[in-house]
Amino acid sequence: MRATNRRSSKMASQPPGAPRSPKGQDKDKKAGPQGLSMQPPLVPAIEGTRETRWVPWAALSKTYGHLHLSLLERRRARILAPLDPLDMDLDLLPPEKYLMTEKKLGGDQETLSKVPFQVLTGHQHIVSSCHFCVDDTKLLSGSYDCTVKLWDAVDGSIVRDFEPRPKAPVVQCSVTADSRRITAAAYDKTLRTWDLETGKLLWKISHENFIVSCNFSPDGKYVVSGLDVDCGICIRDAENATTVSHIKGHHKRSVTACCFDPDSKKVASVSLDRNIKIWDVTSQATLLTITKAHSNAISNCCFTFSGHFLCTSSWDKTLKIWNVHTGEFRNRGACVTLMKGHEGSVSSCNFARDTSFLASGGFDRTVAIWDVGEGYRKLSLKGHSDWVMDVAISNNKKWILSASKDTTMRLWNIEEIDRVPLVIENKKALGLKVEQCEECDRPFSTYESDIFSETVTKCVFCRMDAKGLSAEASSSSS
Repeated sequence: MRATNRRSSKMASQPPGAPRSPKGQDKDKKAGPQGLSMQPPLVPAIEGTRETRWVPWAALSKTYGHLHLSLLERRRARILAPLDPLDMDLDLLPPEKYLMTEKKLGGDQETLSKVPFQVLTGHQHIVSSCHFCVDDTKLLSGSYDCTVKLWDAVDGSIVRDFEPRPKAPVVQCSVTADSRRITAAAYDKTLRTWDLETGKLLWKISHENFIVSCNFSPDGKYVVSGLDVDCGICIRDAENATTVSHIKGHHKRSVTACCFDPDSKKVASVSLDRNIKIWDVTSQATLLTITKAHSNAISNCCFTFSGHFLCTSSWDKTLKIWNVHTGEFRNRGACVTLMKGHEGSVSSCNFARDTSFLASGGFDRTVAIWDVGEGYRKLSLKGHSDWVMDVAISNNKKWILSASKDTTMRLWNIEEIDRVPLVIENKKALGLKVEQCEECDRPFSTYESDIFSETVTKCVFCRMDAKGLSAEASSSSS
């Protein structure tokens, strides 16, 4: 009884504005935006006393001033919170770190799955985007520390910081196929383009809305950006930044990613509305819409180098590959659904140049390497201490670059991946062997078992292309 009376009297002595119990706070946490609270915080009482002291507003304001962030920036953070899959706290940057490059073997990999890697450290906040460029000799990265950096791929040193810097976190960066120009989108609603060799700023434009994605067309003529508030995409001339198309309301909810096809004639976009859309640049019309493509928000998309197939990654923990050339998905759904590769949301995806494999990054802190033809995960690369935000594959297929929320990038050497013991064991368990496609010369996996009546001589993409063409021929003849 005494303990009960003490608790009752203590609760009664609290002022009306005092915070409720942690349990009550948890219930209300979802409804309240991130940012400043209207009540000043309580300072815990000195041990042995029961008093609770209020912090003076003057002292609180002075302390807040040391955060070096304006009220406008805090407002932007609150606005971005429901739109940003990270839902991260933009208030404080981590303490400055010195540049370090570290070469290791395996990291946190299992004993049978170790591959060499190099840790690239130089950013002070989340690394949101990464690319290979200049014939795989240089690396490009964008970060929430408001910088875009060019790295030497051999020794891991920083070659250049592109100036003038954006005034807000960099969401994504992109580089032209000839490595002449780079572009970067930031949360200050700007899109900037620099000359890669000289570092000179070529142009800068501002949008009315936040830009969440940006990509050059393969021919280097256009830049496409995804917009959040107007749920649209904007295509600009890469030379002078003039607007080619601005499609508002393209999706029902915020766009999360967009990219050009290899012919630079179509733009694929994905959204929080779980839909996929393909826009034709020439006819200025939507060619294709796939509704409810995933069971949760779609985070990223990428084309194969033939342009016939599109891969999408999602917060539903899966990746899907769609035949956007023949429209086979209309009756059967995705051609290939890649599952059991990530334990959390999948943030990014990227095809190898010959489409022999696919890399994906996830919020489970891993990079997954997929055998596309058979739809299984060949290997999981572990070592990042936080979410993997982006992945890139070198043109020679020897390296994978991953960018992470842990402020680092990792350069993985996968040249000998098929000799990794765990990969060999997985193939044996599945009864697979590697063949060469007689049509496109891609390597692909096939089953060693003789239960199939016919020998498979083509990869899955050429088989699906042939099937789609025969279906079109039969429908046209009828």
